Amino acid sequence: MTLRVYDTLSRRKSAFKTIEDGKVRMYVCGPTVYDSAHIGHAMSALVFDVVRRYLIYLGYNVLYVMNFTDVDDKIIARAEQLDVPPISLAEKYIDEFKKDLADLNILPATVHPRATEEIDAIIDMVARLLENDAAYEVDGDVYFRVKKDKDYGKLSGRNLEEMNAGARIRVDERKENPMDFAIWKAAKSGEPAWESPWGPGRPGWHIECSAMNLSHLGQQIDIHGGGNDLIFPHHENEIAQTEAITGKQFSRYWMHNGMLQLKGIAMSKSKGNMISIRNFLKAHPADVMRLIVISSHYRSPLTYMDEVAEANERAFNRLLSAKRPAMPGAEGAAAAVLERLSEQTETTHQGFIEAMDDDFNTAGALGQIFDLVRAINLARSENATDAELSPAQKVFNELTGVLGLDLKPDESAATQADAFIDLLLELRQELRQQKHFSLADRIRDELVSLGVVIEDTPQGSTWRWE
Repeated sequence: MTLRVYDTLSRRKSAFKTIEDGKVRMYVCGPTVYDSAHIGHAMSALVFDVVRRYLIYLGYNVLYVMNFTDVDDKIIARAEQLDVPPISLAEKYIDEFKKDLADLNILPATVHPRATEEIDAIIDMVARLLENDAAYEVDGDVYFRVKKDKDYGKLSGRNLEEMNAGARIRVDERKENPMDFAIWKAAKSGEPAWESPWGPGRPGWHIECSAMNLSHLGQQIDIHGGGNDLIFPHHENEIAQTEAITGKQFSRYWMHNGMLQLKGIAMSKSKGNMISIRNFLKAHPADVMRLIVISSHYRSPLTYMDEVAEANERAFNRLLSAKRPAMPGAEGAAAAVLERLSEQTETTHQGFIEAMDDDFNTAGALGQIFDLVRAINLARSENATDAELSPAQKVFNELTGVLGLDLKPDESAATQADAFIDLLLELRQELRQQKHFSLADRIRDELVSLGVVIEDTPQGSTWRWE
């Protein structure tokens, strides 16, 4: 099967074909750094980390660029509230976000450009847009002329005339068209500013990503990613600016992840319902956040609740169970048991590839891995030795690695959990001997709900993670 990717622009899946054989040029929009990153930021970063990891697994050389917007209205406003320099504020949150990414086991970008380090490239691009009559200058501000782009709105599916008719934006009388957008902003008192041919000022939000793409990836890229909240106006405007200069298709594939909601309400700093990455990681292993994300398709919205985190913590423990060694004194499983394990290993490997080739269907790929977990645990309970478990565990480690799962248990917590389960089984056995069957069954049912499989034999009861 060939990898097929859904493209927001064409609104269909198509076979993945790169500009240059064996190489992927990939750009993902990073955060505007004016506060601590939240788990919604983590969702987007994790989605594209998995995309990148799978492309590497397929043998591609991936050049991955993720930017930081470190000069922006939000940064300036927050810095003013805190009475600190805007650049210092942005630097603080860039450092914090990089640590968050590392803690989430997200591969570092090939390049992490930031707006303040790309000013020359941005000014050059603004000048070229003016030369092409795709932009105009008014009182030190420079605006992109949307009517010069006959395809404006093609990514979002919006019609320019309808947008004008229904515009709820504050109309600037200096603009030729209400939908024209700033690519260079004249300096205001107390704001960061750089010298330009149009006077001191700073870049507009949209132009920085276009400039960074041209600087670090070239005139055309293979994948442009980000949250679906960026489709309009940000990515729409990126296309308009870039193609006005190059005259070429900007990106072959536009990929957008769904939004993360907190109990059905979109998460945002303005709503005060933000869960920071840092606070989440204080309460849960990083793999739990990754499992929350990859348990659904990347284009689908996610709803976060405590119950979701708890369910994925149990899933995390079930995955860990596949890495456990053989039972003490294991003498070897029957041939039929080993044959079933071998067959499931091959089925899982094939099913994983088929799922991921279908527009990075991580939920389907993860389901295949859990089938292998059950087969490994069953073979272990049937006296399989470490050598007999090893081929299946090797495939398990390979595939979970492609998904970026670290699967390193808290040894102390794992030991405590094992000891506690052993104690509950002893208590259950005593209850059964005393004919308190309803209480014994309740212990069994509660353990099963946590992913613990109990097997009663004439020699006693054993347990394993599902």
